[in-house]
Amino acid sequence: MRTFTTLEEVAAATGEQLGTSDWFTVDQERVDQFADATGDHQWIHVDVDRAADSPFGGTIAHGYLTLSLLPVLGAGIFSLETPGAKLNYGVNKVRFPTPLRVGKRIRSHITVGECTELPAGLQMTLQHTVEIEDEPKPACVAETVVLLLP
Repeated sequence: MRTFTTLEEVAAATGEQLGTSDWFTVDQERVDQFADATGDHQWIHVDVDRAADSPFGGTIAHGYLTLSLLPVLGAGIFSLETPGAKLNYGVNKVRFPTPLRVGKRIRSHITVGECTELPAGLQMTLQHTVEIEDEPKPACVAETVVLLLP
C-alpha cells in the first residue's frame, strides 16, 4: 500500500506503477443495485434467464459499473493523505475491451500518469487496467484525473 502525504510525493511518483489490487467478485446483486441506481435495466445486465441464451452465456456488468469500482479497487493499492481536498476532476479516456460476465473476479493495476501543477492545486492522472480473471483482455482501461488541493 502506497500512502502519499504531500503533493511533492505525488508529483515525484509520475510514471510509478503503484501495484495491483486484490481480486473482487462482481455479483448479480451489485449489478442489479447499479441498474436501480442508474435506471439502466437493459436485459443483458438484469435478466438472468434471457441473458443465458446470449453470446455471453449470462448477464454482464454495466461498463459504468466497472468504471465506478475503480475507487474500491484502488483503495487497496494507494491512499492520498495529502492535506487538502481530493476531487474527481474527470476521465480522459475510457474503454471496455471485454464484457465483464457477472460472477467473474476483477482486479486493477494502477500507474501514476502525469502530474501537472495548476493554480488550484496538483492535477494527477491515474492509468487503470481492470483485469478479468482468466480473460486475455481487460474489462476496462481508463485514465482518471484527480485534483489535489493544497
